[in-house]
Amino acid sequence: MKVLQFPLTRITIAFVLGILIAFYTKPAPAILFGLLTVALLFFAASYFLQKKVLKNTHFFGLTTYLLSFFMGAATLIAHTDSYQKSNYTHERGVFEKPQLLSLVIREKLKGTNTNDRYIAILNQIGTKNYSGKILLNIHRDSVYHTLETGTILSIKGILYKNKLPNNPNQFDYGEYLSKKQIYAQLYTDSGQIINSAELKKDVWYYASKIRTTIIHNLEKNNFQKKELNVAIALILGQKQDISPDILQDYQYAGAIHILSVSGLHVGFLLLFLTFILSPIPNTKRGAILKLILILLCLASFALIAGLAPSVVRSVTMFSFVAIGYQLRRSVNIYHTLLVSILLILLFQPSFLFDVGFQLSYIALFFIVWLQPLLASIWKPKNKPLIYFWGILTVSFAAQIGTMPLSIYYFHQFPGLFFITNLVVIPLLSFIMILGVLVMGLAAFDYVPFFLSKSLEWSIHYLNKIVNSIASFEQFIIRDIPSNSDLLLTSYLLILATIVWFKKPTFHKLVIVLLTVIAVQLTYMQTQWNIQDQQEWVIFNLKRNTMITERHGTKVILYANDSIRTNSKNNSVLKSYLTANFSVITSKENIHNTAFYNENKILIIDSTGTYPRGIRPNVILLTQSPKINIDRMLLELKPEVVVADASNYKNIQIYWKQSCEKQKIPFHAIGEKGFFKLN
Repeated sequence: MKVLQFPLTRITIAFVLGILIAFYTKPAPAILFGLLTVALLFFAASYFLQKKVLKNTHFFGLTTYLLSFFMGAATLIAHTDSYQKSNYTHERGVFEKPQLLSLVIREKLKGTNTNDRYIAILNQIGTKNYSGKILLNIHRDSVYHTLETGTILSIKGILYKNKLPNNPNQFDYGEYLSKKQIYAQLYTDSGQIINSAELKKDVWYYASKIRTTIIHNLEKNNFQKKELNVAIALILGQKQDISPDILQDYQYAGAIHILSVSGLHVGFLLLFLTFILSPIPNTKRGAILKLILILLCLASFALIAGLAPSVVRSVTMFSFVAIGYQLRRSVNIYHTLLVSILLILLFQPSFLFDVGFQLSYIALFFIVWLQPLLASIWKPKNKPLIYFWGILTVSFAAQIGTMPLSIYYFHQFPGLFFITNLVVIPLLSFIMILGVLVMGLAAFDYVPFFLSKSLEWSIHYLNKIVNSIASFEQFIIRDIPSNSDLLLTSYLLILATIVWFKKPTFHKLVIVLLTVIAVQLTYMQTQWNIQDQQEWVIFNLKRNTMITERHGTKVILYANDSIRTNSKNNSVLKSYLTANFSVITSKENIHNTAFYNENKILIIDSTGTYPRGIRPNVILLTQSPKINIDRMLLELKPEVVVADASNYKNIQIYWKQSCEKQKIPFHAIGEKGFFKLN
């Protein structure tokens, strides 16, 4: 691969490795910055020796990569809020008792059924200054109004640290928030909030104000709500108001990527800007003027779109493309990719752990690297065929590149993605150009009726097309198991195969066959490891009890009739089975006693009856049984008491107090998450 021969490639790889190592090892800042200083001294010495004494540049190259590695690690530490002394995570009191908190609303997120959610910046705890982002949850009621960005609030409350997943192999929302430097949540209602008369008017405030103005002016012109929400997602990258049904349609059709502003959208925007500015003469001054205007427009677009990782990546990369084009310089797309990665991660290293960021760069790399090879398979002669063949090859290149990572994160694959792209991308190009024009005019309170209705109807038909494709659910491959080892070997196989196709040789074919064997061995090793695993799990389900007993890949499900009947649609159970490469072999009712690995388990349900002579290791309380907990503990003397999420919360508080008196561990599944015996 020629791209690996670029020194910038190796520097970028070293920088990214530094970020990864620092993220997972969490080194002490003093030691890390000491090593960075040593690496800098080695780099300076090798540069001097290479310039004055040595002709061999290998030592200089090694010190360059070493310096890049430690710069990556140091960059992550410097940009991680929890390492800052002023961060609220270092104030224990705010997690133990209510404190008066002063904070500023930064961004509105998609709400839940009961709460509106915001990202807020903490300014003060009591009278002391602190910093850091929190997730603010405000209970909805009849008097509550949506808060705008920049609103300053005073709230008395307790911060709650991010929780571990409620169930095994479930999406770890706490870790997801931590990667976004949000380490705690605050729950409150409108009666506990004191709004300041002042607003913090920073760039975030003005960007939100422009978005609000655009939305208000479009609503004023009777733009339908459903289509407007999709338009805001397509043009401005804000998809928190899209209904779950529409999101599911786009996901099943393999078109979810178009709802996140990325290179496709910014590319259309750049073409539109270039066309609009074409009357400016192509003189030296004219080119510089056009470049400045394009860069300002792209930067403004990124800010209004909320500076999401995919937006920042796309705007940064296309800014370099615009610079090269306007200054009449040849642009090496690989260099553009690498420089944009370095620049973005230098200022926001946490973007590396964003799934959208990873998928965007991998898709773009494979489009640049693989698409020309796919396009060379067939050379159509008329323009319509050339256009649609280009869309098809780009779609396949991107899908091949992102398939292992998509399966790793989402465990499904849309089989009709190529049909979706063939139909959607031509329509999307029209929607993007028209949408940018309409929203640009809406920002100045001027929305021509024929333009807004054209945009509305275009999005209406886009949704219809996506819904039609998504309705063929038999082409959606779901619940595909994967792990990090299979992810790595899958990419090795894809890369080796493409390298062989580009220039076939016997040695490259041998490498391809070896990677095939590596994938097979990895899968066999995974199966072998799973066969040795055994566990008994009580899940966290509200108002229900669900237990599984797993031996290798075989799972026995214990639950009531409704759960057993609808087990295929149970998302918690599906996540567990997929992650463990397992299947349900039998479904049974929950009995009052169970035995697992020499553990005797007593299950007490709503009847409240239990045998007196048994000495269980574990007692499971379900369905709020009416029992004398103190007498039961004295009679049975269990090693641990577990209460699942089917019990009333007030009863669990009493049970917990009784267990503490007798020094028996108490595990409230609704509070602590699932319970597992290995």
